[in-house]
Amino acid sequence: MAEEIVFYTNPKSRARTVRWMLEEVGQPYRAEVLDFGPPMKTAQYRAVNPMGKVPAIRHGATVVTEVAAICAYLADAFPEAGLAPTASDPARGLYYRWLFFSAGPVEYALIDKALGVSVPSERRGMVGYGCYEDMVETLDQLLSGTDYVAGNRFTAADLCLGALLNWTMAFGIMDKRPSFERYVSRLTERPAYGRATAIDEALIAEATQPPSVA
Repeated sequence: MAEEIVFYTNPKSRARTVRWMLEEVGQPYRAEVLDFGPPMKTAQYRAVNPMGKVPAIRHGATVVTEVAAICAYLADAFPEAGLAPTASDPARGLYYRWLFFSAGPVEYALIDKALGVSVPSERRGMVGYGCYEDMVETLDQLLSGTDYVAGNRFTAADLCLGALLNWTMAFGIMDKRPSFERYVSRLTERPAYGRATAIDEALIAEATQPPSVA
């Protein structure tokens, strides 16, 4: 019997990326939806993620937190889904490179921009992403010359990067470069993205419904 996948989530969080990944993997999973605030800070949930944040997954006895780590884990745990190059594939290096670039420099440059944090030019050497403009130019150069970041097929690295670009462009945080918009449009046409989005939007709609009167 296959080990159960339990997915801890909130549809208004980064967990939407993991939902998309789970739909791409195509394995059964059980979702536990947690409200923000006290429900994420209980002792029971902190035993899963001491940070008291979502997403997280439990796969049998294995617990994984952090979006990129979860997606990388699922890609390797279910290789039949074809979401990661094999260890012997030269594209594996590109896969790691851009998966962690999106989880590190891209996300933190965008967070700093959203918070109004500007890195002084003389301090850029201390910061992993250098400056926002360098991060954007690096991505624009990459996505202007390729459909996918790790070879000629979609991988979990595309999913993580595409989800981040999609969300931050929608909220006006990330520049809307033509290469970014083409890339996101290509990825969000995938059936798994549509299924995941429909599930999360239904959860949001359900949560906003007024209580019924008996």
